Amino acid sequence: MISFRICNFLAVFLGFRYTLAATVTYNWDLTWVLANPDGRLVRPVIGINNQWPLPTLRATVGDNVIVNVQNQLGNETASIHFHGLYQQGTVISDGPIGVVQCPIAPNGTFSYQFQINQPGTYWYHSHASGQYPDGLRGPLIIEDPNSPYAGQYDEELVLTVSDWYHDQMPYLLNSYLSHSKNPTGDEPIPYSAIFNDAQNTTFHFTPGKTYFVRIVSMAAFAATYITFDQHQMTIIEVDGIYTEKQTVDSIYITAAQRYGVLITAKSSNNRNYAFLGSFDLTMFNSLPAYLNPNVTGYMIYDSQKALPKPLIVSNFTTYDDINLVPQDREPRLGSADQTLTLGFEFETIDGQNRAVFNNVTYLTQKVPSLYTALSAGSQATNPIVYGINSNAYVLSHNSTVDIVLNNFDNGGHPFHLHGHAFQFLARSAINAGPYTGGSTSHFPSTPIRRDTVMVQAGGYVVLRFQANNPGVWFFHCHIDWHLEAGLAATMVEAPLELQRMQQSTSSLLKADFKTCADEGLPFEGNAAGNTKNFTDLTGANVRPAKDPMG
Repeated sequence: MISFRICNFLAVFLGFRYTLAATVTYNWDLTWVLANPDGRLVRPVIGINNQWPLPTLRATVGDNVIVNVQNQLGNETASIHFHGLYQQGTVISDGPIGVVQCPIAPNGTFSYQFQINQPGTYWYHSHASGQYPDGLRGPLIIEDPNSPYAGQYDEELVLTVSDWYHDQMPYLLNSYLSHSKNPTGDEPIPYSAIFNDAQNTTFHFTPGKTYFVRIVSMAAFAATYITFDQHQMTIIEVDGIYTEKQTVDSIYITAAQRYGVLITAKSSNNRNYAFLGSFDLTMFNSLPAYLNPNVTGYMIYDSQKALPKPLIVSNFTTYDDINLVPQDREPRLGSADQTLTLGFEFETIDGQNRAVFNNVTYLTQKVPSLYTALSAGSQATNPIVYGINSNAYVLSHNSTVDIVLNNFDNGGHPFHLHGHAFQFLARSAINAGPYTGGSTSHFPSTPIRRDTVMVQAGGYVVLRFQANNPGVWFFHCHIDWHLEAGLAATMVEAPLELQRMQQSTSSLLKADFKTCADEGLPFEGNAAGNTKNFTDLTGANVRPAKDPMG
């Protein structure tokens, strides 16, 4: 990896005040490498510059970031999404294929460029055909010179947790989606839990010091319980949002969520301690003999002393994240101007196991939805032009939007909204049934904000956000199997305002269009590529591909 910072200084003559801005550039070649993170099988994984685990992408609030990607995989397309970044004014760098860009073909290149205007704990990952469980994911850390918790910890640590598969995703996805091969629609079960893409991760603790531990779930499926033996955690951040302090014994983290916690070391180094990650086994429809659902790491106080035995925890006591309070105490937004009620379940469509929102399964269209929004003129406000199976919803600029998510499935699902952190207003108990409205007195006055939230089996959540970030934003389940089965929708936010804004990034758009043109893919027109009549969807994708992974 090549990373460098080019500093530009702006001097304010009166008062001699200086502002430091920086450009952080990463040049990444995507390559296949061999790795064995769980110690059980050497297999191909997707590396960066012939290295894996992948590097941590770091920047500071105010920085400009450039990530130049070259796809040298040879046999797969790719893209990169910077999970949790709002990409204000730079939706073209958000990453999901078919939503904001064409795929980066083998030997192709793509330059992601954006400014950092939010601190916190994030991650980056492929947003192409269920690819990231094959290794294309890593932490993304945004430092904050003005953190409200500055000076309250001595060191910073990063802890990632993942579920690890031995087979590669093209094979697993084809098997999962095929109703003939998988008539019950069961998700593939991972082989192992891993910390920091390894087993037996160690952190060196000094007695009396306090550590800021940034915990990132890069899982494709499993939610995980995490606990540190005889050490409490104090939550101060979730999904990039500072919280008021909340001390807990363990946390429950779904795929794609992040937590920032403070852990204070013991006062003596008379022994070492373990920490544990344990899958939520209720998410799995079977428990195969090969499954190792637990991973142990170690807090090392004295390297000369023995490692403790792995923790065994039968019951975890966790804190419900809906009760967290944002440190800035941002009040609940006013009543919604627009409410999207989305019910989801699973069906068999054309011999495939598919997921549906309001009876429509998401399918990538021939033209990325962003490019449709930019080329449709005044018709960009008509959801039809994006194709029926894009599940498009057009949001008015600066309106307050509620998403009511009703889960008609018997499992829990973590949902992620690109471009925003939503206010988390309500979550039902398991099997409570769909949301029926009524009194909102139970909605918190200062709701926590997240970009990824779990909806319980047979229950609902209510989410609220302001449509103040013009763009085309994906809303989807972050269980990667379910996303590839179509459990997604497209939020087309203030498209006419978006058209005006993107005039300032026309040079970047031309480069992005070239990515499409190089592969013979259309980059303007409606979902079917029709530039003459935007409501004529003849040729749009309305049926799942027979071989979804080619």
